[in-house]
Amino acid sequence: MTKLGLLVTLEAKVGKEQELAGFLKDALPLVDAEPNTTAWFAIQMSASKFGIFDAFPDENGREAHLSGEVAKALMANAADLLVGPPSIEKISVLADKLPNRQ
Repeated sequence: MTKLGLLVTLEAKVGKEQELAGFLKDALPLVDAEPNTTAWFAIQMSASKFGIFDAFPDENGREAHLSGEVAKALMANAADLLVGPPSIEKISVLADKLPNRQ
């Protein structure tokens, strides 16, 4: 069962909105390689505000993701793409609906 998550908000620098959107889309194969990332969504909330929501079965999965390839790539590109550092909130998942859940 999905128990934990992350809610990350990102604010793109002026003129970097499409580049940030592309970065997030291109991150999907990196997340696909993470067996303990139950769900992952890259979202756009406004012209310049983006986010990531991801979910995990346990703390080990969440910590592996936080030290994984997407996090490394995001931090390596943050100064170029983002107004400020990402806001990363650790959250608890109260209920979920995912495909192939039994």
